[in-house]
Amino acid sequence: MTDPVLAIDQGTSGTKALVICPERGVIGSGSAPVRPRYGPGGLVEVDPAQLIGSVLDAGRQAVADAGEPVAAVGLANQGETVLAWDPATGRPLTDAVVWQDRRAEGICGDLAAHGDELKRLTGLPLDPYFAAPKMAWIRRELTREGVVTTSDSWLVHQLTGAFVTDAATAGRTQLLGLHDVGWSSAALEIFGLSDERLPAVVDCAGQVGTTTAFGGEIPLTGLLVDQQAALLAQNALEPGQAKCTYGTGAFLLAQTGSRPSTGSTGLVSCVAWRLGGRTAYCLDGQVYTAASAVRWLTDLGVISGAADLDPVGASVPDTGGVTFVPALAGLAAPWWRSDLRGSVTGLGLDTTAGHLVRALCEGIAAQVVALADAVASDLGAPLTTLRVDGGLTRSSLLMQTQADLLQRPVEVSALPDATALGAGVVARLGLDPDLPPSRATPPWQPSGVYEPRIGPEEASERLAGFRSAVDSLLERA
Repeated sequence: MTDPVLAIDQGTSGTKALVICPERGVIGSGSAPVRPRYGPGGLVEVDPAQLIGSVLDAGRQAVADAGEPVAAVGLANQGETVLAWDPATGRPLTDAVVWQDRRAEGICGDLAAHGDELKRLTGLPLDPYFAAPKMAWIRRELTREGVVTTSDSWLVHQLTGAFVTDAATAGRTQLLGLHDVGWSSAALEIFGLSDERLPAVVDCAGQVGTTTAFGGEIPLTGLLVDQQAALLAQNALEPGQAKCTYGTGAFLLAQTGSRPSTGSTGLVSCVAWRLGGRTAYCLDGQVYTAASAVRWLTDLGVISGAADLDPVGASVPDTGGVTFVPALAGLAAPWWRSDLRGSVTGLGLDTTAGHLVRALCEGIAAQVVALADAVASDLGAPLTTLRVDGGLTRSSLLMQTQADLLQRPVEVSALPDATALGAGVVARLGLDPDLPPSRATPPWQPSGVYEPRIGPEEASERLAGFRSAVDSLLERA
């Protein structure tokens, strides 16, 4: 099967689409922005019309750019973003509550006694990051009408009329049984969602319907949540292989094979993908604010955008004693403290924009190190290398800081749009079920490798300073 496929990555701040041919590579691309709204109380919302509009715009741009028809469509999604909608008409009944939204903290507080049971059932800790607390919040605060689902189900319904979600996205809800990969009646009852009509849970590859949105009648044959799509595209198919995507947040995933990890380091154990009825699992750790922290510095006027990280950071040799814990939307794994706020300490009259930039890069990298250490503890062996992708990998300062603090090589993907490429992989697997995943993924080829430039003693000292700042936040909370 050599026909090109359309791969669409519907993300937090925009949608990217690629037309991918197995012989010629990427032959067409398109993109469209999405602009979430931020408000008090942890509000992060987006107009659903922007979500579907960006999918249509980016997909049509990519097909036009390729100048030829596509054989199938694959769609990657944000994972934990949810909305209520009318299944008869497809009309949204609420705005989409974005994964970063924290307004379900009260729901989680009310259900705290069920936290251990939910972790056992679903692999996920009780936190407003996941979809189920948001779904329960929508039902409590906004509407009892229609259905309430993750955004992928609504997008697929808009495109094809089907009412489905893939196993990996369902695994981000905290409503999916980790071992049987089916909706958990016990988890549904805990969240007060037992009477909900839920989408069918399908494999990540296989036809779920057809769409005429991109020219002709085209099958939709691939569905996968964003971070797992990037893991697949990075060819991390064997237990212990890991990747980190640096986007709005930073997300480290490590493949664990056919059995979920039952470690207790604070990482999430979840479905990586289900192909041909066979489930693969991964460990997942999150940094809630990466590029969104860069945008915060930009909004304050400290820098003019992410492109300033390297030149501004290069104006000083170090952080000048500044420590930045960028918990601007709370701390995720391994701490799981959504109530915490960020901190910047060690400021002086001599503090410059360069010091703040370096401290931010160090804060992001130190959190990723905490995730990598947790993965190593759960797997019983350290990561040998870290494969990375996402927009912030363009920053040499951040990537070098990551290698220094991790004390391991950091391999930057030569494929900048790994999530979209992962959507293309499952689309192709859906067209050809006999194709092994290892042959559907592009060969791994880093565009660059960052080696540590400092010794373990200095790395430990810098990490200790960050952990001390985190401990101070935990003590004050």
